[in-house]
Amino acid sequence: MRQLRNPDGGCEWDLAQDFATIAPYTIEEAYEVADAIAGGDPAAICDELGDLLLQVVFHAQIAADHGLFGFDDVAMAISDKMERRHPHIFGGENTGDVRRQWEQIKAAERAADGPQGALAGVALSLPALLRAQKLQARAARVGFDWPDAEGPRAKIAEELDEVATAPDADARTEEVGDLLFAVVNYARHLGVDAEDALRAANAKFTRRFQSVEERCEGRIAELPLGALEVHWQAVKAAERE
Repeated sequence: MRQLRNPDGGCEWDLAQDFATIAPYTIEEAYEVADAIAGGDPAAICDELGDLLLQVVFHAQIAADHGLFGFDDVAMAISDKMERRHPHIFGGENTGDVRRQWEQIKAAERAADGPQGALAGVALSLPALLRAQKLQARAARVGFDWPDAEGPRAKIAEELDEVATAPDADARTEEVGDLLFAVVNYARHLGVDAEDALRAANAKFTRRFQSVEERCEGRIAELPLGALEVHWQAVKAAERE
């Protein structure tokens, strides 16, 4: 990467990049790692982890080119953090409640950065469902939460009604957002990761739709909805069997 970004004989594209232009690729590679893990192929996981590591190296080299930090600094910072957050492993401090200790250490780290609210640090670039989940969990830590799943369940019904009565497209968009937020909250109370659940639903829909396409022998666009529904139900029945 150092050679790719060398002004003397380096790659024009690599030289033109900065943190912001590379960030989307970093996110994409992280998702490709997740896809490889879901696929259960060790060779693919290894390959995708290499692609993700390249992103870390790329960012570190951009920083080094500007005299900010280098790859060794990145590695040292995360090593120090892991040791600091695991005093029961590296420091001999066995307090018993490891999870509570972890949260206390993280809270102390945030406090050292100055006054911050409970939602500070939840990355804006996270997928919307995942970010909603993390925002809700942060709020719950300070007591802003329903006592059980019935509250968010009732909220879903309320938000459905508000979507139906929204007066215009802007209001409808806002109410659908509130509805999705309520669904994520309900899932959280049930112990379900909303991001994982929707990813699995996407995979299931893709699998079933592709099976319908195969059954239609390339004529899916020519068939009426009723016929497609018959194929869809047949595919679901075959999966259950």
